Amino acid sequence: MEGSSRSIGRKREREEEDIESENKENDETLSLENSLTFSDTLIALRIMRSQFPNIEKVSVQPFILRSQLYSSVKDRTQVDRELEIELVVKRMEAKRQDIAVFEWFKEHVIPTQLDPSIGHQELCSLLSFGGSLKDEHISLLINAGLLTRQLIDPNMYWFAIPNIGFILKGLSQGRKELMSFLNRKKYKEMLLATLEKRRLRMSPLDMRFHLRDLIGSGQLKTLHTPTGLVVRISKD
Repeated sequence: MEGSSRSIGRKREREEEDIESENKENDETLSLENSLTFSDTLIALRIMRSQFPNIEKVSVQPFILRSQLYSSVKDRTQVDRELEIELVVKRMEAKRQDIAVFEWFKEHVIPTQLDPSIGHQELCSLLSFGGSLKDEHISLLINAGLLTRQLIDPNMYWFAIPNIGFILKGLSQGRKELMSFLNRKKYKEMLLATLEKRRLRMSPLDMRFHLRDLIGSGQLKTLHTPTGLVVRISKD
């Protein structure tokens, strides 16, 4: 019985420390309730980039999910029209001719591809618009973490983001943890201001990041109430 009381006491202390830590972080940036919606996609991008969580275990460039922009800009067509994908890669020292392949990749491959994969011939054809292509250029893109060969078909590549494996695992676990937490609530809802202060234990990404993602994807919805903005699990 005594052991159980100590365990409960330690759990409460951890939760209080988590909330205190989150309060300190939220004091330094806008609360999600005050920075959830924007009229302009580029403004939303700048704010979300500045609020990207600091991840200690890996070095990863800030990234923003399309679903997060959908949660903040009401006109999804506007988001799709204004959204510009920019990859900034500066990971290795090489000759100027080799470095140019990253510019070719950004200018001739990324804007034309909506699928998560690309064939070898199509990739080479698109990169060739930038200059004289060599096999080493493809290796540079793979080593930089921008492409991954498919195991089933080595002539196909997945588009990738450097160090994304660790982040994607946290993204998936964070989604499940947040949805599970709200599902345990009686009305499957919680005040946004209160929920934002909680710390997720299974994800390196913060609560703000996951809320924007799940609201934009339609799994969560927001409602205005006299006590503030409420986040609720969508029934449909």
